[in-house]
Amino acid sequence: MAEVRFDGRVAIVTGAGGGLGRTHALLLASRGAKVVVNDLGGAFDGTGAGTTMAEKVAEEIRSAGGEAVPNYDGVDTWQGGQAIVKTALDAFGKVDILINNAGILRDKSFMKMDEEDIDKVLSVHLKGAFNVTKAAFPVMRENNYGRIVMTTSATGLYGNFGQANYGAAKLGLVGFMNTLKIEGARYNILVNTIAPIAGTRMTATVMPPDMVDKLKPDYVSPIVAYMCSEECTDSGIVFVAGAGYFSRAVMVEGPGITLDAKKGISIEDIRDRLEDIKKLEGAQPFNQSNEEIARLSAALA
Repeated sequence: MAEVRFDGRVAIVTGAGGGLGRTHALLLASRGAKVVVNDLGGAFDGTGAGTTMAEKVAEEIRSAGGEAVPNYDGVDTWQGGQAIVKTALDAFGKVDILINNAGILRDKSFMKMDEEDIDKVLSVHLKGAFNVTKAAFPVMRENNYGRIVMTTSATGLYGNFGQANYGAAKLGLVGFMNTLKIEGARYNILVNTIAPIAGTRMTATVMPPDMVDKLKPDYVSPIVAYMCSEECTDSGIVFVAGAGYFSRAVMVEGPGITLDAKKGISIEDIRDRLEDIKKLEGAQPFNQSNEEIARLSAALA
């Protein structure tokens, strides 16, 4: 079978100085992509900065015969997002692929979490993806081609103690994808999301060492790379991947019930029908909010 290739394609991978970002960048480069290796070079809590991490991965790619340039800008500012994309344009002339992977952790119970813990995590994960995507999107639109990958997590999808800031940011990225897939469709810009289960310096804080060893980032990168390929025709999907396991996560809405609004709806009506309201048998996903409104309109007709 033909090999999936990225010859002639230019990719930006944020947070690519280690962990998942590094393996994404190395895999894309090994298949012909020209890669901008972005990493602020700080600690996993977002403090500090340096050039070593991004430069080291870029050199790995170049030593293997690939093409790569490092970038050291933070994703958490508008200017940083613009500078990251400018690095791609200056070095390679375009942007075809964007993997929004940069992230930090500031884990605390909600009662102990302060404003900076919330703002910094939201700025890197959620606003960071906005910043870099906002800079890259016009370039992709002009070329009528783009592949964008967001990075969510099980915490965003299902929750985890001590990660209210992180979970809010990660589920926000799914909402971002859901709208961007609609706005990008006419320009052949596809947007999907990965929910990785991987052992990295970030997850090492919440995973036992033996799990970190088993959940290598290398096992996640193949599906991320596929989402970045010309062969991918899906948009708006959340893929879960880890240790050889691959699946799809989806938000669904149950069939629900319809009460007669003309007769008035009481608190007791809700109480008495709550189990029917909560049922998920026959649940379905929606591609966009208008589909949900259409279903409601049909039920009321």
